[in-house]
Amino acid sequence: MSTFRFSILISIVAISGFSQGMLLPLIAVIFENDGLSSSLNGLNATALYIGILLVSPFMEQPLRKYGYKPVIIIGGLMVLVSLALFPLWKSFWFWFILRLLIGIGDHALHFGTQTWITSFSPQHKRGRNISLYGLFFGIGFAAGPLMTPLVSINEAFPFIMSATMCLIGWAFLFALNNDFPEQHIKINSFSQTFKRFSSALKYGWVAFLPPLGYGFLESSLNGSFPIYGLRIGLDVGSVSLLLTSFAVGGIIFQLPLGILSDKWGRKNILMVVLVCGFASFLTASFLEESVALLSTCLFAAGMAVGSTFSLGISYMTDLMPASLLPTGNLMCGIAFSVGSLAGPYAGGMFIQLFHHISFFLIISTLLLVLFFITLLGEKRSAYQFFKRHGNSHSS
Repeated sequence: MSTFRFSILISIVAISGFSQGMLLPLIAVIFENDGLSSSLNGLNATALYIGILLVSPFMEQPLRKYGYKPVIIIGGLMVLVSLALFPLWKSFWFWFILRLLIGIGDHALHFGTQTWITSFSPQHKRGRNISLYGLFFGIGFAAGPLMTPLVSINEAFPFIMSATMCLIGWAFLFALNNDFPEQHIKINSFSQTFKRFSSALKYGWVAFLPPLGYGFLESSLNGSFPIYGLRIGLDVGSVSLLLTSFAVGGIIFQLPLGILSDKWGRKNILMVVLVCGFASFLTASFLEESVALLSTCLFAAGMAVGSTFSLGISYMTDLMPASLLPTGNLMCGIAFSVGSLAGPYAGGMFIQLFHHISFFLIISTLLLVLFFITLLGEKRSAYQFFKRHGNSHSS
């Protein structure tokens, strides 16, 4: 049953990845063709991540009270209904609200699946299982941008196709038996929730940085790069190919890096991938005249940094006590959302203000900063410190 449950969970995550990978470049291209400014285009893309941040403080209580399955089902339903509504009315604010609702639904879905997987995965297989989670999300995300060229045929078709796929995946969730996270304490108030946030931050702050950086990278690359690409003379097909190259690179190395992190340590692997990602994006900034060379650079960058989100989650589980795993997973999602929220708008402003500087430099600089923070971060979590000194911690 555990294998069946795992298969269903990573399949629904793949479909969610497809929807996210499709929406960012698809809507960016639609609005760019309609003449919307790059900064407003980026602002619309932030709606998904605003939704994630708005709902985050309310997520842990229902998960602990009702279990994983209801949270994932409700999240999936919100996503598929919102996707189906896009073709009804093309309006900046209507689409903003739909993207906000997708953010809420996606966060419920990912929070539930991540926490469920980390809770039933043994420590020696945790990196592997989370990397498979990231792999299937990456497969979906890589396929998503391939829908963008279909906008020239019919703007509604990609939305309808994505909603249909979500419906199929969502139906399979009903075959699962519900389960609950480890219950050491009850959360009866928001003050207790935020105390647990504070505890999780103290234990695993270093592990929240890779999801934050990946959120910025992914959303700016998929939400702002299509605008930049069109403005430097690339066509929609080339932009779609470049985004897919990055995503495919992440898919190929997702599982190997997860397995290596089980053997060599999450922090060591994280530092290697961050410096390799920095080098790849820096190289890409000098090769914008060639689609083939850009594809190669983005493929290499994807191989390196495409796993930073799943590696960050695995790293967090090493630092966090079992009773705080739901909180830690929630904060990984919050960190990802903060980065994702900043990405499209910062990318849009960068394009608008710095016409003669490569877009890839903003990403390479971020990766270099994250490398140094991870390198110089605390060598032990607070949890390990308390264990060593025999102190008990009460959340």
